[in-house]
Amino acid sequence: MSDELNWSPEKMLEVTLKQPDDFLKIRETLSRIGVASRKDKTLFQSCHILHKQGKYYIVHFKELFALDGKKATLIENDIQRRNTIAVLLQDWNLLSILKKEESDNKAPLSQIKIIAFKEKGEWNLQAKYNIGKKSTKEETKTE
Repeated sequence: MSDELNWSPEKMLEVTLKQPDDFLKIRETLSRIGVASRKDKTLFQSCHILHKQGKYYIVHFKELFALDGKKATLIENDIQRRNTIAVLLQDWNLLSILKKEESDNKAPLSQIKIIAFKEKGEWNLQAKYNIGKKSTKEETKTE
């Protein structure tokens, strides 16, 4: 059932922002949404906002590994969680999902932990992927 998906960059979920400074709001909000380990109050961030060639995407961290050419075992549930998180951000008026039907396949909210901003200090927030932090010094041409 949880077979690996045949993923390609075209399958990323494109979104539009309401205002330019919403990028930072979304980035901060996503740092507080993910899968929690309650015993040690650690939250593993599920999704990131990616700005690429003038477009914005909500991506699961495994999609970022795949974009980097690394091995990523992306399964349907990862995409379902990404979609649920993107729809939440849309419900909170932080963004709009360009193609609504691409976010229809969602995971139940019970699979996602959202930490309130005021509780942020009580949790160990972990990102499994850091955008823009390269382990080797390589030049990236985006223009």
